[in-house]
Amino acid sequence: MPLATFENVSLAYGHVPLLDHVDLVVEPGSRIGLIGRNGAGKSSLLRLLAGSALPDDGRIWRQPGLRIGVVAQEPELDPKQSVFEAIVAGLGELSRILADYHSAAHQLQEEQEDSAQALERMQAAQELLERHDGWRVEHRVEAVLSRLGLAPDARIDTLSGGLRKRVALARALAADPQLLILDEPTNHLDVDSIVWLENMVVEFPGAVFVVTHDRAFLDRVVTGIAELDRGRLGIYPGTFAQYEQRKVEHLAVEAVNNQKFDKLLAQEEVWIRKGIEARRTRNEGRVRRLERLRLERAARRERLGQVAIAVAEGERSGQLVAELEHVDKQLGGRHIVRDFSCRILRGDKIGFIGANGAGKSTLLRLILGEIQPDAGSVRRGTKLSVAYYDQFRAQLDEESTVAQTIAPGSDYVEIDGSRKHIMSYLGDFLFPPERARAPVKALSGGERNRLLLARLFSQPANLLVLDEPTNDLDIDTLELLETLLQDYAGTVLLVSHDRAFLDNVVTDTIAPEGDGRWTRNAGGYSDWRRLLEERAGHGVRATEGAKPPSRDRSVTQRPRKLGFKQARELDEMPARIQALETEQGQLNARLADPLLYSKPASEIRQLQQRHAAIEDELTACLRRWEELEALRDHAGA
Repeated sequence: MPLATFENVSLAYGHVPLLDHVDLVVEPGSRIGLIGRNGAGKSSLLRLLAGSALPDDGRIWRQPGLRIGVVAQEPELDPKQSVFEAIVAGLGELSRILADYHSAAHQLQEEQEDSAQALERMQAAQELLERHDGWRVEHRVEAVLSRLGLAPDARIDTLSGGLRKRVALARALAADPQLLILDEPTNHLDVDSIVWLENMVVEFPGAVFVVTHDRAFLDRVVTGIAELDRGRLGIYPGTFAQYEQRKVEHLAVEAVNNQKFDKLLAQEEVWIRKGIEARRTRNEGRVRRLERLRLERAARRERLGQVAIAVAEGERSGQLVAELEHVDKQLGGRHIVRDFSCRILRGDKIGFIGANGAGKSTLLRLILGEIQPDAGSVRRGTKLSVAYYDQFRAQLDEESTVAQTIAPGSDYVEIDGSRKHIMSYLGDFLFPPERARAPVKALSGGERNRLLLARLFSQPANLLVLDEPTNDLDIDTLELLETLLQDYAGTVLLVSHDRAFLDNVVTDTIAPEGDGRWTRNAGGYSDWRRLLEERAGHGVRATEGAKPPSRDRSVTQRPRKLGFKQARELDEMPARIQALETEQGQLNARLADPLLYSKPASEIRQLQQRHAAIEDELTACLRRWEELEALRDHAGA
């Protein structure tokens, strides 16, 4: 028996329908991931499912007595309450009874003598708790607190954003829900918290309906994908990866059907303009069919456009972007960075991984020169032009309009030397003209992130610093941002907890090892995780008694020297890199020429393959150059 069903449900705000006669069935034990573009109506669908809103048309049925737990995107918690009080606040009448009982018990304990009034209150509360099975509920609250690692006496206003999300989740779980509704649960959580949440959702015995743009989370958790697209709800059983394959096939079929429909409509429009030439009754039927075709074409909603992201790269920076040598930094008596050395070269794409509070932002500020180290040195390269994306959106003025945020006092922006009207530029980021005059405070979270990206990419930069850029962005925009960063010729420093985004963008990661120590590793998040598992495995084997001979230890400790061939390779490396970059620039010019695409596809494919090969060769050369310079410096020392 299903927990809830939608039958022919419709909902509209303004002239655009968010839900257009959709059907949905939520079965016990199912875990459904709801995805869609920003503004498509996902949160509205969640409110309908939870019963906090009503549809314009159609029927929503819920199993009688269905218990629903909801965790909002931004949980509303009373900052003055304790964690225990905040959790029981979601239990309705029981919350008042439990509060009375604990208040009376606390009064008796504080006074250390019989208080007739407090004793009477406590006895009355005990009777009510027994009548409402309150003791079992209290035990469940305590079990949830223990399971989520929450201190019951901690005040809400002292908790981090991740812990507040756990409190909201605990409040939902304490009600023993049969259906758990989660709205963007991974926002502002670090990777460890996201992994913990994944395990919790997988082990949850009831049904789960979750809105998230975290593709790794979806692949790990869901048993089906529900996509809200142009008012229609498509259901795709399986993981997110399986959905992507089926979606490609679905869009291809839709494009063919639309093409056939448009061809038929065009033929009928030509016929009607020639006038009625055959028998009247037959012609009237054809005219009526044409009217139906026109209505169907008018009702057909086109697929939403894609964000057209491009970045003005500006002047190339020097080969060296930053070099840190034995850097130390303490804050509040705690070592944030300890003896860290690293060299960042032009074109590096580095991801910063770590729990909230580990010191990622501090390390970034040291690299950018915003703060100075307590010990060691930081040397920055030449011709650096920095564009900074702030996860808290502090660069946005709430009272300014969207257009003023991009181009204050002007109707044009300049991208790579060419002027573009502000309305056209905002249209590339899916802002219609009527939104250009709207104040920033009226924008949704996803719209604010798109606006910040539009502002960031309108400024020429050869060093992009992105602090949590993926929050609130839909999957389509995430994938386009990934493509831009992969093709970006400048340097990228990226802080993110989106594992798929890190794997698809970065070439190296910098991650904490504890006690203020950081290490740089090749590859993305998955490579770093694999390295941790390998180290843990080696540690286990070492404790089992596998000791390397002393001879091997002395060999590994012997400093490596730069040989003749390596010294010659190091001398030739700048010229080799320069030649590759020149060839890459020539290929970029050819691929940007519209006349090229009138030539055979095989020729275009060869150019594209060579362009990709050059990118790989450049990455390998830069990494090899860094290795050889490190060997030379070590030999000199």
